[in-house]
Amino acid sequence: MTRTRKEELVAQMTAEFTDAGSIIVCDYKGMTVEKLEVVRNLAKDEDAKVQVIKNKLAEIALKNAGCEDITFTNTNIVIWSESQITACKIADKAGTDFEENFSIKTGLIEGKVADMATINAMAKLPDRDTLIGMLLNVWNAPVQNFTIGMDALSKKLEEEA
Repeated sequence: MTRTRKEELVAQMTAEFTDAGSIIVCDYKGMTVEKLEVVRNLAKDEDAKVQVIKNKLAEIALKNAGCEDITFTNTNIVIWSESQITACKIADKAGTDFEENFSIKTGLIEGKVADMATINAMAKLPDRDTLIGMLLNVWNAPVQNFTIGMDALSKKLEEEA
């Protein structure tokens, strides 16, 4: 890879890491190309990005993006998204599906290093659409209970009449 290509790659990654809500670094040693494609397709479906990048270039891009320092060692694949939850979910699903070859090493949530407990907790959270649905159900419950009560009252009054 030429120096100019490396500079272009670092500039591109810096721009994307700056906008990322979460960045998850995973080990993928021993994975087949087909399994890596499954992880890439998971990310593509969720509007997240996945890339295998050289360790030094990833460190430079993260530093330029204003994120806390992470030391990269061995083989790494980086998953990031604008949403804080999406990248965590993808990494967790890939880790569960391919546990013999894929593991989460570390991650950044809004530019700050996150521990494994935080990453796993974020992966278990429902996505935005599910949360909105839950909120709408909570808002709808009083109206629904009121209409059920009014219906029961009207039936009771009809029976008495």
